[in-house]
Amino acid sequence: MARPKAPGLWSREIAGRAVVESLRKLDPRTLIFNPVMFVVEVTSALTTIVLIRDVVEGRHALLGFEVQVALWLWFTVLFANFAEAMAEGRGKAQAATLRQSRTLTQAKLILKTGEIKVVNATSLRREDVVMVEAGDTIPADGEVIEGVAAVNESAVTGESAPVIRESGGDRSAVTGGTTVISDWIKVRITTNPGETFLDRMIALVEGAERRKTPNEIALTILLTGLTITFILVVVTLFPFALYSSTKLDVPVLVALLVCLAPTTIGGLLSAIGIAGMDRLVQHNVLALSGRAVEAAGDVDTLLLDKTGTITLGNRMATEFVPVNGVQATELADAAQLASLADETPEGRSITVLAKREYNLRGRELAEHEAKFIPFSAHTRMSGIDLNGRSIRKGAADEILKFVQERQGTIPPEINAIVERIAKDGGTPLVVADGARALGVIHLKDVIKEGIRYRFERLRAMGLRTVMITGDNPLTANAIAQESGVDDFVAEATPETKLRLIREEQARGRLVAMIGDGTNDAPALAQADVGIAMNAGTQAAREAGNMVDLDSNPTKIIEVVEIGKQLLMTRGALTTFSIANDLAKYFAIIPALFMVTYPELDALNIMRLATPESAILSAVIFNALVIIALIPLALRGVTYRPVGAAPLLMRNLLIYGGGGVIIPFVAIKLIDMLITAAHLV
Repeated sequence: MARPKAPGLWSREIAGRAVVESLRKLDPRTLIFNPVMFVVEVTSALTTIVLIRDVVEGRHALLGFEVQVALWLWFTVLFANFAEAMAEGRGKAQAATLRQSRTLTQAKLILKTGEIKVVNATSLRREDVVMVEAGDTIPADGEVIEGVAAVNESAVTGESAPVIRESGGDRSAVTGGTTVISDWIKVRITTNPGETFLDRMIALVEGAERRKTPNEIALTILLTGLTITFILVVVTLFPFALYSSTKLDVPVLVALLVCLAPTTIGGLLSAIGIAGMDRLVQHNVLALSGRAVEAAGDVDTLLLDKTGTITLGNRMATEFVPVNGVQATELADAAQLASLADETPEGRSITVLAKREYNLRGRELAEHEAKFIPFSAHTRMSGIDLNGRSIRKGAADEILKFVQERQGTIPPEINAIVERIAKDGGTPLVVADGARALGVIHLKDVIKEGIRYRFERLRAMGLRTVMITGDNPLTANAIAQESGVDDFVAEATPETKLRLIREEQARGRLVAMIGDGTNDAPALAQADVGIAMNAGTQAAREAGNMVDLDSNPTKIIEVVEIGKQLLMTRGALTTFSIANDLAKYFAIIPALFMVTYPELDALNIMRLATPESAILSAVIFNALVIIALIPLALRGVTYRPVGAAPLLMRNLLIYGGGGVIIPFVAIKLIDMLITAAHLV
C-alpha cells in the first residue's frame, strides 16, 4: 500500500482547519513571535477601541470609514495567520496519515524464556527483541539480529518495491510501520516509545519542532527595524498635522502605519519557512530542522559515499567472457547451474543475466541428484556436482588451481581477462567445468540508473561532487569515471571523510554529505547538510539532519533546489513587499496633505478621490495582497539554475517592478469601486 498523495494546495479540509487556526493564532502570546503582525494586531485593537468610543459618544462623521478600516485591519492579521495555518495544515494532514500506520500495531515479543508473547507495540522498550514474520508490521525502529526478509517500506517511503533486510552490515536497520512480506526476522528494538523514527517524522511534519533559521531571524530583525522606523514616522506626523491644521484621526494614522510597514513579507515569512520543509516531505525527504533546508540552498561541495549511494551496493553480474573455443552460451549455462542454490545477490544476478541474455531458465535438479557446493572462505568457490560434472565458480587463483588438479590446461588468455576486469573496477569470477576453464563472469558494483545525468545537473547548479570510498584507487577511478563525479577520494576511512569536510568548511564552503553506513555517521554529523539514506543504519540516520526515505542519492538535486527555492522565495517576496510600501506611500501621503498643501497634488499621480478613499483603498489592497500571494509562498518561486547577479536583476525587474506597478493599478481600481459604491 503506497503512502497517499499529499493533499492539494487548497484542499477543503485543510483550508477549513486553517480558518479556525487563524483565529486561534490571534492570541498575542503567539503572535508576538511575528513582530510585524503583532504591531498590526495592536493597531487593529486600538482602532476597534476608538470605533467603540465613537459609537458610544454618538460621533457619526467618520463612523462608516472607521468600521471599514477596523475590519480590513483585522482581515490583514487573519490573512497572515491563514497563510501560516495553511502551511502547517498540509504537514498535519500528512502526519495524520503516518499516525494511522502506528496505531493498534501488535508485536510478538520474545521473552527470556524463548516464548513469544503478543503485546501492543507501544509497550516495547529499547533492547526488547521481537519476531516479525510475513504479513506482520514491524512494531518499532530496530536492528535485524537474525534472519533475512523482504520488507515493504511503502508506508514510509511511498515506494512499492520491497527491500531486503538482514542481520549485519548496512542493511540491518528497519523502520516501525513497515511490513515484512516474506520470510522472517528477529528485530532488536533500538528506541523507546515516542522516540521512533515515525514519531519524529510525525512531530516534524506537524511543525512542532520547527525553529527559525538564522536567515529567517535576520529577516525578522530587518522587518522589525523597518516597522519601528515607520512607527516613529507616523507618530511624528501627528504634531506635524496639528501644526499644518490638517485633521488626522487615530484610525487614519493606524491605517497609514499598517500600509507603510512591511506587512506583506511579515505576514508570509513563517509560511515560506514551513512550506520549505513541507516541500521536502513531498519529495520523501525528512528535514530534521529548517536550518538544514536553508543551508542546502547554499551548498558548495557534495560528498557522497560510494557503496549504496552512487552504486547499488551489491556486485552484479554484467557480462560472461568465454575463453577461446568456448561458446558464451556454454559459459552462461555452467555459471547458472553453479548459482542456482546461491541466494546471495551476486548469485541471483548470475542466474538473471543468463536468463536475460541467453534465455536460459532455472531447472529442477532434484531428480538428477545434484549436490550443491556452498561458498566457503576456505575454498573461495562454490558450485554444483551434477551427472558426473563438477562445475565451480570463484576466485581466479582457486579455480585455476582446481583445473590444474584435474590435469586441465589453463587457457593463455584467462589471466588477461581477469586483469582487464580488475582494472575496470570489477570482480572477476572464473568458471570451470571439471578440467576445463570456460571463462570469466564480470561482477561489478552497478551504478544507479540516471546518476550521471544528475551529477551533470548538480554541476550546472555550481556544486562540486566528490565520491568517497574505501576501494583501492584503481576501482575508485573506474567508478568515478562511469558515474561522472568531479573528484574522488579512495581508501577513505571515517577519519578521512571527517577531515575532508572540515577542510572544505575551513575554506568557507558549505558541505553536504550523503551516506548510509555507520562509518559515515561522523561525517554526516559534521556536514552542514547531512543526508542519511533510510535504508542505512540507525547510527547514520541519527547523525544526519535529513533522511531520504527513498534512499536515492540523486535526491540531493531536489534538496538543493528546494533550499535555493526557499531563499529565492524570501528574497522575491521581500523585494515585492518593500516595493509595495513605496507605491502605497505615493497613494496615501499626497492625498492626506494636498488640501493643506496644494503643491502635493503633483504627487497624487493616481488621482484618488478623497483622503478617506485613498486610505481605505490602500488598507484593502494591503490585506488582499497577502492572501493573493499565499500560493506563491507555499509553492515557492520557480527555481532556475542561474548566478547571483542574474537572479538579483530578475527579482528587481519582476518582483520589484511588479511590486511598484501592481499597487498603483490595484489601489486605483479599489478607489473607483468604493467611491462608486459610496462606501466613504
